[in-house]
Amino acid sequence: MKIFLLTALACILSALSFAQTTPPTITVKGIVIDSAINKPMGYATIAITDAVTNAPVKSMLTKDDGVFEISKLPAKAYKLSVLFVGYRTKVLNISGNKAIEDVGTVNLSPSSKQLKEVSVVAARPLMKQEVDRISYDVLADPESKSLSALDMLRKVPLLSVDANDAIKLRGSGNYKILLNGKESALMARNPADILKAMPGTNIVKIEVITTPPAKYDAEGLAGIINIITSKNADQGYNGSVNAYYNTVFGYRTNLNLTLKQGKFGINAFGGVGNRRDVNTPFTNSTEFLKQPSTIMQSGSNYNGGSNNYVSTELSFEADTLNLLTGTFNYYKSNNTQGSNQLTMQVDNGIATNYNTTNIGSGGYNGGDFGLNYQHGFKRNKNQLLTASYKYSNNGNSTNNNVSPGNTTDYRQFNKAGSKEHTTQLDYVHPLKAITIEAGGKMINRANFSNFRNDILTASGEYVNDPTQTNDFDYKQDVYSLYNSYLLKLDKWTFKSGARFERTDIKANFSSTATNLDQGFNNLVPSVSIQRSLTGSTLTFGFTQRIQRPGIYQLNPFVNRSNPLYITVGNPSLVPAVNNNFELSYGRFTKGSFNLSSSYSFANNTIQNLASVNGNVTTTSFANVGKNKNLALDLNMTIPFTPKLNLNVNAEIQQVWLKGAFNGQFYSNSGQQGHVFTNASYKFDDGFRIGANIGFDSRYVLLQGTDNYYLGYGANVSKEMFGKKASISLYANGPFSKYIKLDFRTITDDFRTTTYNYQIFRTFGLSFNYKFGKLNSTIKKNQRGINNDDSSGGSRN
Repeated sequence: MKIFLLTALACILSALSFAQTTPPTITVKGIVIDSAINKPMGYATIAITDAVTNAPVKSMLTKDDGVFEISKLPAKAYKLSVLFVGYRTKVLNISGNKAIEDVGTVNLSPSSKQLKEVSVVAARPLMKQEVDRISYDVLADPESKSLSALDMLRKVPLLSVDANDAIKLRGSGNYKILLNGKESALMARNPADILKAMPGTNIVKIEVITTPPAKYDAEGLAGIINIITSKNADQGYNGSVNAYYNTVFGYRTNLNLTLKQGKFGINAFGGVGNRRDVNTPFTNSTEFLKQPSTIMQSGSNYNGGSNNYVSTELSFEADTLNLLTGTFNYYKSNNTQGSNQLTMQVDNGIATNYNTTNIGSGGYNGGDFGLNYQHGFKRNKNQLLTASYKYSNNGNSTNNNVSPGNTTDYRQFNKAGSKEHTTQLDYVHPLKAITIEAGGKMINRANFSNFRNDILTASGEYVNDPTQTNDFDYKQDVYSLYNSYLLKLDKWTFKSGARFERTDIKANFSSTATNLDQGFNNLVPSVSIQRSLTGSTLTFGFTQRIQRPGIYQLNPFVNRSNPLYITVGNPSLVPAVNNNFELSYGRFTKGSFNLSSSYSFANNTIQNLASVNGNVTTTSFANVGKNKNLALDLNMTIPFTPKLNLNVNAEIQQVWLKGAFNGQFYSNSGQQGHVFTNASYKFDDGFRIGANIGFDSRYVLLQGTDNYYLGYGANVSKEMFGKKASISLYANGPFSKYIKLDFRTITDDFRTTTYNYQIFRTFGLSFNYKFGKLNSTIKKNQRGINNDDSSGGSRN
C-alpha cells in the first residue's frame, strides 16, 4: 500500500513538474483589407519572424475573405509581415503577452514605387469569384495601359461588346452600370461613349454582380456592372495623363489626379474628346407580304461631335470613426448627324423614286452631386451607420430638318430630361460570424419630354403641327426597405436577404389632358452560397430582378427623322420580374478558370417591336415577352510562361421567346453567344505585344435577329522612364475598311432588312504618364447611393 501511495505521489509530482515546464503558446489572427477599394484581400502572404533574430517562424496565405489565423506559437515577441505583390508591405509588432493577439484590420495600400522585375514571383490573378459576384482585376492587366475602359470590358467574364459598342451582360442589354458602387451621370445616357473615352488605367477592377444582394436596387434583369476607379491616394499627390489619337475618330485626352493632406483628400479625373464627322453607307428594304409593295432605301449617314466629362470625390476624415465625403460628376456632349438617301417605292409594279435629306444636331448634359456621412462605432470599426443624399439633373435635345422629295418639308424638336432626389440610410452590424445589414431608400424622379413638329407651308414659313406636339411629364417615386445577412464559416459563406420596393407612377399628357396613375409593390429575395475548396470555389445563387421602363422607352415623342421608319416610346409600360438561378466553379491559382451556368425566366418583359401602317414602319415597346434563357459561360487566363499569357472569355446561350403583339403570336428560339480571345507577350526590355480576336453571334429577338460581329486587332507598347510612362500603337480590323451589320425583322405582314456599314479599320496611338509620390491612402465611404433601379435608355 505504501509503495502504491509513493508511486502515485511521484506520478502527480512528475505531472505537475511537466506542466510547469510546458511553455505557453499564443494565437495571432486578423483580416487583410485592400485600402484602395475597402475589400478583403485573399491570398496575401502572412509571415511571422522572431522579433530579436528576424529568423522566419511560420507563414501562410489569407483566405478568400482576407482572414488569417496562426496558432500554437511560443509566447514571445514577433514581427508580423503582410505582403502582396504591388502593395506596400505592412509590418506589425506582436508583444506575445496575450493568449490571442488579434491585430484586427490590416490595411494594405498600393505601392507607389516600381517593383523590380526579380521580385515578382507570381502574377496577381486577374479574376476573383466572390459569393455574389465575379471581378476582373484591371490594375493587374498590363494591357490596361494601352486600351480604353470599353476595350477592357471585352475581357471581363459574362460581358460582351458588339460592333455598335453595345455592352451586354449575359446577352442582355438590361442591366445597370455603377461607378464606385453608385449611379453616376457619366453612365446615365450612353455608357459606351464614356468608357470609350476613359483610359483603362483609371480603373482598379470591374465587378459583375449576377446575384445582387438586398442593399442594391432591384432593377436590371441581368445584374449589375460596378466599375471601381483608381483611388490609391496617399499623403502627397499622384496622377496620370493619357493622350490618344485615332485615325478615324480623332483625339481624346484624360487626366487623373489624387491629393491627400492630413485629413483632407481629393480624387478627380476628367477628359475631353472630339469625333470628326464620319460617313457610313446603309440600305433599308421592306417587303409588304399582303400587298404587292416594296420599299428600298440606300444612302449614307454621317455623325460627329465632342464630349467632356469630370468626376470628383472629396473626403474629410474627422477622426478614426467619422468620415464625410462629397461627390460631383458632370458629362456634356454635342453631336451633328444626318443622312442623304434615295428611296424607291414599288406599288403594283409602278416605281417611284425620290431623295430625302435629314440634317440634325443634338446634345446631352448631365450632372450629379452627393453627400455621404459615415459613422463607425468604437466596439467595432466595421459597424457602420451611413446617411447619404444625391441630386442629379440630366437633359438632352434633338433637332432635325427633314426634306422628303415626295412630300412637305418638316422639322422636329425634342427636349427631354430628368431631375432626381435620393436619400438613403444604411446600417451594418458585424457579429462574430454574422454580418447584418439593413436600410431604407427614397427616390423622387421627375422626367419630362417637350416635343413639337413644324410643317413648311407654301409661303416658305413653318407652321406648328398640333397632332405631333405634346408636353409629357412622368413622375416616379420609389420607396424601399432591405435586410440581409452574411454568415461566414470555415469553408462556407452564406448571404441572403430581401428587399421591398413600392413604386408610384404619375404621367400627364398636356395636349390631350390624359393622366396615368399606377402603383406597384415588389418583394425581391436573394440567396448566395459559396463553398471554398482547395484553391477553388463553388458558388450558387438565386435572385429576382425587376425590369422597370426608362424614359427612352416611355417617351411618346415620335422620331420621324426617317419618315418611312419612325420610332416612338410607350408611356403605358409596366415593370416585369425576372427569376435567375446560377451555379459557378472558379479556380484562381497561377492562372484562373471560371465556369458558370445560369437559367432565367420572366413574363411580361419589355420588347422592342415593329408594326406597319400603310408603307410606314413604326418601332416601339410593349410588355409582351415571355423569356427563358439557359447559359454557359467560360473565362480563363493561362500563363504559359512568365512572359506569355492567354485570356479566353466565352458564352453560349439557348434562348426561347414568345409573345402576342397586334393580334399576332410570335415565337422565336435559337442559340446565341460570343467569344473573345487575346494573347500577350512581354519582352525583357519593356516591350509588350498583343493580339486579339472576337466573335459575337446573331442575337435572338422576338421578331427576328440582329447582326453578328467578327473583330480582330493587335497592339504593341513600350514602357519608359522607369515604368512611369508607356507608349502604345494599336490596329483594329486593318484588312477591311467597313464591317457590315444586318438586322432582320420578320412578321406575317412584312419583312425588313437593314444593312449598316460601320468603320472597322482604325489605327491609334496612345501615351500614358504617371507622376507623384504618396504615403497613405484616402479613406472613403463603404456605403453610398447606387440608383440601379431604372433601366434608363436600354433598348433590349
